Order: sequence, then structure tokens, then C-alpha cells
Amino acid sequence: MDNTKEKILNVATRIFSRFGFYKTSMDEIARTAHKAKGSLYYHFASKEELFTEVVAHELNNLKKELAMVVTDPELNAKEKIKKYLLTRMSVLYKATNYHETLKADFFEHFEFVDHLRSELDHWEKEQLKNIIKQGVESGFFADQSEKMDVLLDVFIMVLKGLEIPFFLQNKYDELSPHFDDLINILIKGMAA
Repeated sequence: MDNTKEKILNVATRIFSRFGFYKTSMDEIARTAHKAKGSLYYHFASKEELFTEVVAHELNNLKKELAMVVTDPELNAKEKIKKYLLTRMSVLYKATNYHETLKADFFEHFEFVDHLRSELDHWEKEQLKNIIKQGVESGFFADQSEKMDVLLDVFIMVLKGLEIPFFLQNKYDELSPHFDDLINILIKGMAA
């Protein structure tokens, strides 16, 4: 990525995080980045496209962090599920522009980021499936092959259901000491 585009993305990330999508203007991003407005439109056709790229960077960071958990040879499947969920919550807690997409679901849907969220769902299902298969092979988890798709859908629903209280209702700090208990409930449901 060239320096101008990277600078625009960094500035946009900060401004969107602070003021939200609707209160952020391309003029403000250009002014803060010390770039001509035309430079923004050279790299991004619209504010929606720029915001989508900002959210994509947050989600790519999430995927990178989660992939390290999934491929960690030192962790067994139970440890991976636990670390996966803790890492997911921790990384998304800092992804304030992703939070903006959650808020939008209540007021005005950001259709222009739907593909990012669908792609994340698909990616996460594959990662979780790999962990569950490892757990079945090592005897930690019961064989889930007959109902794997349903199990993965439920897992994603639970994870997404937690995003609202954690990130939008500001209960992350209040609930984070209880993450272990929540994770243990999920893991016990899969135990062999």
C-alpha cells in the first residue's frame, strides 16, 4: 500500500473511531491527513468505500490474531477454543469502527459492509471447525460431524450475541472477569 493511501486509512480510522461514520466528513479526513480532497477520492470512490476499508483492516487484524491461536501447536483444542474466544473479544473490543457497524444495525443498516461481516462469519466457521475436529481427534470433544454446520451456526450466533452487551452497552469491563465461566459453559457442551 502506498504511503498516501496508508496515511489516509490511519487518519480515517482515528476520525471514524472518534466521531462515527455519519459525523465524519471526507473534508475532515483530508484536512487532518494534510491531503487534497481529490487525493482521498483518487484512492477511495466514496466515504462508504473508505469506511469499508477501515473496517476491513480491523477485521483482517482480528483474523490474523485468531489464526495464530488456531495454528498454535502448543495448545490443545480446549485451550484453543478458550484462547480463540478471549482473543476475539479482546481484539474486537478495540475495533471501534466495527462497533459502529453494530450500532448501525439498530438504526440504519450499513449494507456496504455486509460482505465483510459475511466473509468473517464464513472464515470463523472454518477456524472453529478446525479446532473442533482437533478436539474430536484428541478425545476432548464428542464427535460433532453429523451436526457440525448447526454447531458452527450456534457458535457464531452466541459470539455475535455477545457483541451487543460487550461493545455497545459498555459491559465489557463488567463482564470480562466472567469470560472463563462463559467459555467453560460452551466447552462443556462439546465435551466427550
